[in-house]
Amino acid sequence: MERELSSQPETWRSAAEEAAAATALPESGQSVAVVGCGTSWFMAQAYAALRERAGLGVTDAFAASEALLGAQRGYDKVVAITRSGTTTEVLRVLEAVRGRIPTVTVLGAPDTPAREVSDETVTLPFADELSVVQTRFATSALALLRAHLGEDLAGAVADAEEALTVPVRQEWVEAEQFTFLGTGWTVGLAHEAALKMREAAQSWTESYPAMEYRHGPIAIAAPGRLTWLFGPAPEGLEQEVTRTGASFVHHGRRDPLADLVLVQRVALERARARGLDPDSPRSLTRSVMLGDS
Repeated sequence: MERELSSQPETWRSAAEEAAAATALPESGQSVAVVGCGTSWFMAQAYAALRERAGLGVTDAFAASEALLGAQRGYDKVVAITRSGTTTEVLRVLEAVRGRIPTVTVLGAPDTPAREVSDETVTLPFADELSVVQTRFATSALALLRAHLGEDLAGAVADAEEALTVPVRQEWVEAEQFTFLGTGWTVGLAHEAALKMREAAQSWTESYPAMEYRHGPIAIAAPGRLTWLFGPAPEGLEQEVTRTGASFVHHGRRDPLADLVLVQRVALERARARGLDPDSPRSLTRSVMLGDS
């Protein structure tokens, strides 16, 4: 996990270069559904929000198991994100829409079943991973998609390099509980940050849209606990969190995707402090492949 998360500035550069040739990705004006499972679903959420914000077309993100892809929705393309290319729910979606809605799959491992059931694929083998816990594939897939939307990722790459060198505070390693918040496209990053803490370090974590946090979840904030915000800070939020005694963490000047790299490092250090193996978390495998039942 450490080696893979540390390689992200390099894999983001490669992903941005790949975007220039990725003609299979959605064109401006197309109506798009993006599907994935777990981490890939959270990257789908981030991409959907970014694409709509850019005015490039209706873009909806679905957990693959709950994808609403009936004819009445009229999608022009389905984008699937899967590191392994073997995730059962993603394969089922691709098979279900085959011949009806064009599909493109963003893959980590190229020679996998997803390639056979996708109309087109974009492969990122340089971002594939050995660790069960995803880090660089997820962020590189989002880097690819952001670059395809026309974003210049030079600043994000520089911020990621910085995020790999800043100290991991002992307060973060020892915190009793984390709540991650986001706005717009960073809501997906907040959900992913919480998942990393659960997977790698078996930590108590929650995640919400930032403006929803005050509608109940803030009740969990207390001394010894952290509220970590990605993206812009809603007015008054920091003051409300600090009044609870919880710590408020916000790196507003850093690209939020780079801030996720820092969270990955925190998850790794929390796992080490607890004697856990973040590469092989309990009850998890690299890919979820369901039996036919």
